[in-house]
Amino acid sequence: MKYELYYWPSIQGRGEFVRLALEEGAADYVDVGRLPKSKGGGFEAIQRALGAPRGKVRPFAPPFLKAGHLVIAQTANILAFLGPRLDLVPDDEPSRLAAAQHQLTIADLVSEAHDTHHPISSALYYEDQKKEAGARTKVFRGERMPKYLGYFEDVLAGNARGKRRHAVGGAVTYVDLSLFQCLEGLAYAFPKAFARVTRKTPHLLELRELVRERPRIAAYLASPRRIPFNESGIFRRYPELDG
Repeated sequence: MKYELYYWPSIQGRGEFVRLALEEGAADYVDVGRLPKSKGGGFEAIQRALGAPRGKVRPFAPPFLKAGHLVIAQTANILAFLGPRLDLVPDDEPSRLAAAQHQLTIADLVSEAHDTHHPISSALYYEDQKKEAGARTKVFRGERMPKYLGYFEDVLAGNARGKRRHAVGGAVTYVDLSLFQCLEGLAYAFPKAFARVTRKTPHLLELRELVRERPRIAAYLASPRRIPFNESGIFRRYPELDG
């Protein structure tokens, strides 16, 4: 099956979690937002797809995926759909439920990371809420990021399947790919705080390198398909927020 991913063309954002799964799964896909307008891509294509007729299940916002006649929205929902099809989740129901659970927890982490620089509203510029962002980020650095990373460190330490620990089962899943993306993003946005917190998370750091070294992921990261982190996405580097 050929998949169509709809996400904004200039940022990694939440769409990057889906891109990593599609790349690792060697899926046949097109990143519609990054196609030229002459080929039916760009912002206009995303806006058209969002305006589906009433009466159908419509996505609220990107990312969403077209797979045949299906349109699947919400990052965790997309990955739950792709996981079995791309061999990125075990076959048994308990493992699939655990993967979905972990992905939803990752979604919470991503939201809190975003809200460090936009604690009041995404409709305001960062400069309009710097004081509030400083207060929010202090709590995120000191309490929330250690809590999330500590939880997933325990998940990895408790999963003894295979020679190298994964979040679910004994092989790489979409949860591992998403954890890699979170670790990369946090290291970009908060390099000093990240270095402090991850002194206590050796399994997460091991997983980060394991995913980075996977041939398809390594090729993707070295390609122009991988959009660099920037100050328009979820993970943004504002030095004043790193303590």
